[in-house]
Amino acid sequence: MIYQTIILEINNKNALITINRPDKLNALNAIVMSELRDCLMELKKNENVSVIILTGSGQKAFVAGADISELSNLDMISAKEFSEKGQGIFNLIENFNKPVIAAVNGFALGGGCELALACHMRLASENAKFGQPEINLGLIPGYGGTQRLTRLINSGRSLELILTGDLIDAAEAYRLGIVNKVFPIEELMNKTYQLAFNIASKGQYAIRQAIKAVNMSNEVSRREGLNFETSLFSLCCGTDDFKEGTSAFLAKRKPVFKNKY
Repeated sequence: MIYQTIILEINNKNALITINRPDKLNALNAIVMSELRDCLMELKKNENVSVIILTGSGQKAFVAGADISELSNLDMISAKEFSEKGQGIFNLIENFNKPVIAAVNGFALGGGCELALACHMRLASENAKFGQPEINLGLIPGYGGTQRLTRLINSGRSLELILTGDLIDAAEAYRLGIVNKVFPIEELMNKTYQLAFNIASKGQYAIRQAIKAVNMSNEVSRREGLNFETSLFSLCCGTDDFKEGTSAFLAKRKPVFKNKY
């Protein structure tokens, strides 16, 4: 499929999605959001893809926010639809059946920060900047930022960033737990691929269940979460991957998962 605003590359079980609007610092507009959703739906069904990497073109920006020219035309009714549509796409990422890793290679602001937050993991370059500056437009985050940022850090720090619109650098984002690791810009993609290749070598059924279990921890009580974990753990024990993994461990060899469930 040919896209106008994103580039899709598939390499050895890993898919790289690059948001490609460098003249707009990869800002999100209606076309980007629609194409991103379509691309993800295709990758969801692609059995040859185990891990998704999401990044922005160039070295200045991951995604520098939403396209303000579109935002400026919203009224109360269209704004509700705008927010719900964006949240739907970012919910798709958060609950995707394969790990999605954000390679944040510059500005991740507003909707761009929210996009990174929706991914399962975030690696950042040293020049990356994070922020929710919507307050400067008389807005609040509308793609899930108030919820995901608060769950990653805490309500006081989340409110400080949202209410001031201040930006933080990659080192501070790492200290707060927003990003997993920080690398020099020239190493970011290689390090991201290394992580993706490592994850892709594991049993994919177990990975899918792990994503479900971790995401559920944000939605239910601890007791309900533990019960859910038990049910998914038992499902894993009924797979060929489980038999291969335990047999390989006992034989002191590397497992060869065939991802047959």
